[in-house]
Amino acid sequence: MCSQSPGGQTGSSSPRSSYSYSMQDLFQKCDNQETGNKQWMSNLCAELWDVPLFNLSIPGSHDTMTYCLDKLSPVDPSSSKLLLFFEKYVPSITRSIILRWSTTQVLTVTEQLNAGIRYLDLRIAHRPDVFSNLYFVHGLYTSRTVEDILHEIEDWLQHNPREILILGCDNLGSLSSEHHMCLINSIHRILGPKLCPKHEQPTLRNMWKQNYQVIVGYDNPLAQWFDYLWPSIPYWWANTTKTRSLIHFLEMRKLIGRPDGFFVAGLNLTENLSYILKHPFGSIKRLTLPELPYLCKWVQKQHPGVSKDATNIIAEDLIGSDDFVSAVIKLNMKLLDRTDALSK
Repeated sequence: MCSQSPGGQTGSSSPRSSYSYSMQDLFQKCDNQETGNKQWMSNLCAELWDVPLFNLSIPGSHDTMTYCLDKLSPVDPSSSKLLLFFEKYVPSITRSIILRWSTTQVLTVTEQLNAGIRYLDLRIAHRPDVFSNLYFVHGLYTSRTVEDILHEIEDWLQHNPREILILGCDNLGSLSSEHHMCLINSIHRILGPKLCPKHEQPTLRNMWKQNYQVIVGYDNPLAQWFDYLWPSIPYWWANTTKTRSLIHFLEMRKLIGRPDGFFVAGLNLTENLSYILKHPFGSIKRLTLPELPYLCKWVQKQHPGVSKDATNIIAEDLIGSDDFVSAVIKLNMKLLDRTDALSK
């Protein structure tokens, strides 16, 4: 069992040779402990407080904001020419198809965070039919603005002061310099003191001590000029509709070796235009749901840490549909038996 003094210091302990830990070993005993995974970082065993977050196992959501895609919005101009052609002549049918295949999440941001998600995959763009404000995009644009969601995140953090979030701001190629500055200023204005500078060691103990709660990975060279913007977080994307091909891709990436910092293993299936045309009445939900048990078995075989084949953030679609979040969090128990992974 993890030992902790009243002052919060970890007691002496010795490595254990067998995986005899339970979830009570992973989490501290706490009279006010939240049920489920809402505050899993707050309750994490004190032996793991000095492990960098990029050596922990963290659950994430793929295309976080697709639960609020707007069917009446324009189609993303980066979509295929054929899809844009259909949109021009049969927009209502085309948008219905895009909506079904682009909706990877059904829970709101707050619901995802309450479920234990700590990495948000945020695809940000300027919506062409709206003069101001930035939105999220995946085939279609969202009805919620970026500022709306940043305020929602900030409010959740206020109520969960010892939880840490990692925001992946990716696919920003459509943003102009003016849009980038607008987005960067919004991040700083809303999240301000909670933003962890990139020179800090991102451990739970260090971030709690300084009241940091957010790490922002920003996919643009402008990030280098802002201390509170971390480099873009690599995302391992298989780009396949086949589950076995997805797993094979991830295993091949593990053979190459993990990056030194944060990275995401994308446990998500992806349709292409050819697949959509063959399955016009299908959806990402119909494609993904039957495969979740198989994908969860792969998760259970992973481990965090510093070794070449370790995983860090694992992101999935349809959060709340299975035991994915708990399975990813539980991988951190393996660190209690791997002394090489602690405090590196």
